[in-house]
Amino acid sequence: MHTALAHPLTRLKRVVQAMTRLTDQGLEEAALLAEAAPLMRGLVERDDWLPEALAQPHPEFYRQYLLHADPLGRFSIVSFVWGPGQQTPVHDHTVWGIIAMLRGAEFSQAYARTADGALAPSGPEHRLEPGQVEMVSPTLGDVHRVRNAFADKVSISIHMYGGNIGEVRRHVFDAATGQAKPFVSGYSNTMVPNLWGPTA
Repeated sequence: MHTALAHPLTRLKRVVQAMTRLTDQGLEEAALLAEAAPLMRGLVERDDWLPEALAQPHPEFYRQYLLHADPLGRFSIVSFVWGPGQQTPVHDHTVWGIIAMLRGAEFSQAYARTADGALAPSGPEHRLEPGQVEMVSPTLGDVHRVRNAFADKVSISIHMYGGNIGEVRRHVFDAATGQAKPFVSGYSNTMVPNLWGPTA
């Protein structure tokens, strides 16, 4: 049985507090991810906390809303909102990431370099359902394409990254040639939830 929380954002606040304590320990990536993945799984086990303003799709483009950025730049948490049928280009992250599915579903296809320098799908496309998590990083595999599993409804995943992902310089790729183009994603919102006020 789930224990009721005082306010929906309390669920997110507890993850932020736990991650802050973890990053203070200076853990190696594997140990950090082993501790952080259950936190993210717990965050998405109930779909009752994400503010509506941070769950809004765009008719043409997927959206990335900042939920929290660690003041020291060690991690960030975002909501990734997919309109029907939307997908990313092939891209990387350059930092570790944990993707946790909150609403709907998404497909992730990993890519790997071929002998001629192009990028080709590596393994089968993976479907992520609500409550499930997966991880990416330069050591685990960092290049993929992601898409909404549905052509007729919105899907939302919650991502945690090992840096302020909206400021990280990373890459999109031309899969046929493997050519990389740098980009910085930024965020779709200008305001973030107040986790520290009396209601949270």
